[in-house]
Amino acid sequence: MLGLRNRLVRYLLLAVIVFGLYELLNVNYDSAVKYINRGSLEPFTRKVSYKPGDPKPVNACIVVLARNHDWRALRESMKQMEDRFNHRYNYPYVFLNNDPFTDEFKNMTRSMTSADVHYGQIPVEHWSYPEHIDQEKAKEQRKKMHEKGVMYGESESYRHMCRFESGLFFKHEIMQQFDFYWRLEPGVQYLCDINFDPFLYMKERKIKYGWIIGIYELMDTVPTLWDSVKKFVKTHPDLIPEHNSMWWVSRDNGTTYNGCHFWSNFEIADLSFYRGEQYTKFFEFLDREGGFFYERWGDAPVHSIAAALFLQKEEVHWFDTWAYYHPGWQHCPRGDAWIQNRCTCDPDDRDKTITNADWGKCSHEWALLPDTPLEYRKARVG
Repeated sequence: MLGLRNRLVRYLLLAVIVFGLYELLNVNYDSAVKYINRGSLEPFTRKVSYKPGDPKPVNACIVVLARNHDWRALRESMKQMEDRFNHRYNYPYVFLNNDPFTDEFKNMTRSMTSADVHYGQIPVEHWSYPEHIDQEKAKEQRKKMHEKGVMYGESESYRHMCRFESGLFFKHEIMQQFDFYWRLEPGVQYLCDINFDPFLYMKERKIKYGWIIGIYELMDTVPTLWDSVKKFVKTHPDLIPEHNSMWWVSRDNGTTYNGCHFWSNFEIADLSFYRGEQYTKFFEFLDREGGFFYERWGDAPVHSIAAALFLQKEEVHWFDTWAYYHPGWQHCPRGDAWIQNRCTCDPDDRDKTITNADWGKCSHEWALLPDTPLEYRKARVG
């Protein structure tokens, strides 16, 4: 009888311990700022929602560069943005165009959100040739790139767009009131719920730049970009911190560019990064080099190389538990995040999912390396 009683006591004690551990592990689970493995749960910030007109903890906006005829594709993207995220947060939209927006565009986009909307025309000086550019030379170079079959090789407007997105969009008068931005493009899709405020997440952790897809650049579009980067570093060594993320864009201590870049059709960033001395001088230097027009330098490699030059890895965040599709490629998470965030993408789709393809090695390399590893911290552009 005594033995039975002792066993019952032990079982009861064990049950109490198990229950206590269960409760301990589940207390404030939603506010835990870690996750067990890649593709599990996004590091979490407070679950909150903001009504239209409410003051927000972060002064941020969703930025869209669009043409008037883009409204159909944009309505689809805005619907997913609102359904998956912004109906809870009501961050304002800023629409920018080098032409005046039509009433049709305004009506068709304004009706997609209860958030505030702003429409701005890009100043002529931000969508035209700088005085130092030889336009005949630029025209000839576009012709050569077109003959080589380079994507957008012949496009003049594409080059104005790349230059604007690289160093001028945040100078627009509407943008002066904001501290963070999220770039949205017509035709993109968000295929998982986004259940937290990424602006607040970044602000609390002092993250400067957020991305989803890392991919290789078409090197025919940037044949001399790295040469210009090295010239900049040599001219302004005082602007380059010792601890940066250079290892991600150069595997030979800065001698060559490996082509890795954050695909900037999605990006979330702290605008103080672009408005600071380092990036300002970097963009102005590249602009004088002429590669936006004599070649086809894109805003994606420019932003990415700048992040590598000036930021540590912990100041750059991969939103890898989100699902994002831009025509051509997608990122789709696995594991708990796929289920809990109601994702509708297929992570095993080899035709779309970038991390399944050779071109997705840039994302894998970023994930596999620890935060600012010591052996790479000393990497400098040669």
